[in-house]
Amino acid sequence: MIRRILLPVDDSAAALAATRTALELAAATGATVHALHVVADHMLGATLRASTSSDVDERRAAAADSLLAHVAKLAHDAGVTMTTEQATGEPARCILDRARTWRADLVVLGRADHRGPGQPYIGHHTQHILEFAEQPVLTVPRPS
Repeated sequence: MIRRILLPVDDSAAALAATRTALELAAATGATVHALHVVADHMLGATLRASTSSDVDERRAAAADSLLAHVAKLAHDAGVTMTTEQATGEPARCILDRARTWRADLVVLGRADHRGPGQPYIGHHTQHILEFAEQPVLTVPRPS
């Protein structure tokens, strides 16, 4: 039975579609949803922090807070219990770790768009999650 749905989110159309799907599933099953936004800490962020006087980390955290507040409002409007979390690190690893420690029954995530000829239909983070998840994973495409 599905009681705990992990929902990794970002600001993409696919993530919004995944949010809607997760909320529909949660409403139908009485499941709790945990929305997780992972801020990838990489070289660009370090370069921006070193070259500007503004606080890049604070702006990224504020944008993530705004995104999570929007997703939480959608859950509230749907009558679904949701918790939210912000993490920093390598996205696939953070998602897999949270799915395991939170004991998710299902991971619902948005699928990246096809990028062009010769490019994979699934992004490398999604592929890694599909390969190593210990629970079922539902990938949701961006609406056409």
